[in-house]
Amino acid sequence: MKFAIAIRNMGPQSNRATIRACARIAEQAGFDALFVSDHLCIPVDQTEGSGGRYLDVLATLAFLAGATDKVRLGVSVLVVPYRPAVLTAKQVATIQELSGDRMILGIGVGWMKPEFAALGADFRKRGAITNETLSVIHHLFSADAPGAYDGPLVKFPSFAFLPRPRRPPIWIGGNGTPAMNRVLKFGDGWHPMLPAAELKAKVEELNARARAAGRDVPEIVVRRGFKLEDIGGARAKLAAEKEAGATYFILDLGRYPDEQSFGKSVETFMTKVAN
Repeated sequence: MKFAIAIRNMGPQSNRATIRACARIAEQAGFDALFVSDHLCIPVDQTEGSGGRYLDVLATLAFLAGATDKVRLGVSVLVVPYRPAVLTAKQVATIQELSGDRMILGIGVGWMKPEFAALGADFRKRGAITNETLSVIHHLFSADAPGAYDGPLVKFPSFAFLPRPRRPPIWIGGNGTPAMNRVLKFGDGWHPMLPAAELKAKVEELNARARAAGRDVPEIVVRRGFKLEDIGGARAKLAAEKEAGATYFILDLGRYPDEQSFGKSVETFMTKVAN
């Protein structure tokens, strides 16, 4: 199992000094990747924990690419219906290019209706828009001049898509059948939010479908928080995730107050739980 960690790009911790310090701590500790989360316009009645302060995820990853050297950089998850498909592909390609192929693209369909409304995005079509965006990303990363695209929602003529680094791994968020179908069609990993007790049967189903389709089984990604003062309990919960089929674990420390607290929790997890 590989380990990654979530860094707060929201709330008072999302200042320049703290996010850069936390990213460097994560890299030095040996985490495979660090992850940030996506919101663009939080309704005022849902700002508890963030105060309504959120940094844009793709801009944040670009900043962190310049602040780190080896750790991979991911988003858990990018709400793709919020953004035009070609623009999203260009931004992803730019981060992948400038980071040296270190990006992980987690994607989701979204759920917050007021945010969709504020962005002029169609909540009812979020699944179809997500599928189309994934199709566009695969198309554009396929060649320097990949040819015209004629989809149900997006159409464009042939143009040069440069720079064209290696396409980053795509991890599909969501718990149900539509998300699993996206994994098999577009993804390299599945990033559900199911408890371990429910995860195992779904992983077995997805892996069986992948093998039947003649493709590699996907990475199974979970994101969890632990009470690190209970080392035995944390180790048992991590073991349960492995038993359920998780191959990749993103540690979520919740609302750590500053980089010092973040660093102490990182050391505890890496020395007493992960090993």
